Amino acid sequence: MRVLIAEDDVTSRLLLTRVLESWGYEVTATKDGAEAWQALQAEDAPRLAILDWMMPEMDGVDVCRRVRARETLQPPYIILLTALGDKESMVTGLEAGADDYVGKPYDPDELHARLEVGRRLVTVNDELLEAQHALEILARIDVLTGVLNRGAIVMEFEREAERAAREGVPLGLGMLDIDHFKLVNDTYGHAAGDAVLCEVVRRVLGVMRPYDTFGRFGGEEFLVLVPGSDVRELRDVLERIRSVIGSAPIVVDGHELAVTVSLGGATRARESADGLIARVDDALYTAKAQGRDRVVLALSAEEDA
Repeated sequence: MRVLIAEDDVTSRLLLTRVLESWGYEVTATKDGAEAWQALQAEDAPRLAILDWMMPEMDGVDVCRRVRARETLQPPYIILLTALGDKESMVTGLEAGADDYVGKPYDPDELHARLEVGRRLVTVNDELLEAQHALEILARIDVLTGVLNRGAIVMEFEREAERAAREGVPLGLGMLDIDHFKLVNDTYGHAAGDAVLCEVVRRVLGVMRPYDTFGRFGGEEFLVLVPGSDVRELRDVLERIRSVIGSAPIVVDGHELAVTVSLGGATRARESADGLIARVDDALYTAKAQGRDRVVLALSAEEDA
């Protein structure tokens, strides 16, 4: 792990660097508080810092205050080194944002122990952030298929609908439903149905454009967001999806299943999110009623004209 040290005395700085390196730390050495502050603002700043209190340009306490004023989820663990041993000075340093306080001349064993405490706390903080990030991802992802779940795809749709209405640009929306999916579950079991869902998603993602979004709306229904698309572009996207899914049987446990999908779609710039999704749902119902395995678009009065 990297450690930043700020020490204006050359001899003390070199000695501290050698001691830390002998403990296995990677050292970034700075000669004053201003240089330390600059290094601690870097994107890849060291997560541990040992700052001398008395330095030119900016002292260790000032550096602490500036560091703690920054909003970051990965703050450095700061140890102040100082010959000021009175309780008032200790309180001042800790109130400024230092995590720990070591007197000068320092005892190497004590410094090593306190630095190890800092290393452990930094590691725990990073692990907690990783766990939080993983939970945030899981909260947005459909566990079975790996695409956005209902809450996340609806949120993306509402965000895109607001942007389309605000900027006066079109938004294409498609709704996909797997034809006769209940029959697959009833005939081959739910495990086979899950395999079909996953393969349908895999095929769809293989033909989608990078700026479109796909998510599971519920059961065997999925939403396709196609920002900035007119009717022709939306139809092209949905037809490409329909075609790739029906292009070859889906093999499940040695059974070749001919799977098709029906899709409804609509595009609109200033329509409400609820209004657009209602028209898309109606178009999907029409596609099912007309025999399935097809794309039906619900055209607005302007588009129909």
